[in-house]
Amino acid sequence: MNSHYTYFFILIGSLAGPLLLSFDKKVAFYKKWKPLFKSMLLPALFYIVWDIIFTKNGVWSFNQDYITGIHIVNLPVEEVLFFLVVPYCCVFIYECVRVYCPNIKNTAFGILALKLIGISLLITAIFNHDKDYTFFTFFFNGIFIFILLRSKSYFSNFNINAFLISYLIMLIPFLIVNGLLTSIPVVEYNDKENLHFRIFSIPFEDIFYGMLLIMMNVAGYEKIKK
Repeated sequence: MNSHYTYFFILIGSLAGPLLLSFDKKVAFYKKWKPLFKSMLLPALFYIVWDIIFTKNGVWSFNQDYITGIHIVNLPVEEVLFFLVVPYCCVFIYECVRVYCPNIKNTAFGILALKLIGISLLITAIFNHDKDYTFFTFFFNGIFIFILLRSKSYFSNFNINAFLISYLIMLIPFLIVNGLLTSIPVVEYNDKENLHFRIFSIPFEDIFYGMLLIMMNVAGYEKIKK
């Protein structure tokens, strides 16, 4: 296989299962594509702009040996597709949890757990203001969590407990896919801009970078689907 298609094939492999299972009769995720695709637009735009700036500033870079060479501004086209493929797969998992476990409801414990995550992220961001990846990832995530919690009526369909359970499930494919991207490596990180703590080859910040991406998509999906 031509190594320049590595990132592209990782994305295709990630999408294949959720896309095929979208036609499962009980979940019937294909019937929800319209609100899904609408909900993906703003988070994708936000992340693409963020990615363009961080790539320009050397927070991370892309190994030219494993990308096709097609760019949008300074981003490989595969990186742009990442912000569509990953949300599709993860919202599919969230929807499966909602369909197969309909009794999962918002609880005081779930709200408290999310609130504590938000507080912890903001505190960590403040103490790491000199590390761009750590600061902005934790700060944006913490702020969005408190927007969700303060706007319960607007995001009334957002199920915190279902999201938290879903995200724990998502961490399994996340570790596999991100493990490939960071161990090959397709994506290379400047450790001066992060905590320099890794799970295998994955920067710790990636967990919350992904969490914010999926949380934004799920919140938008639930709002539009309503």
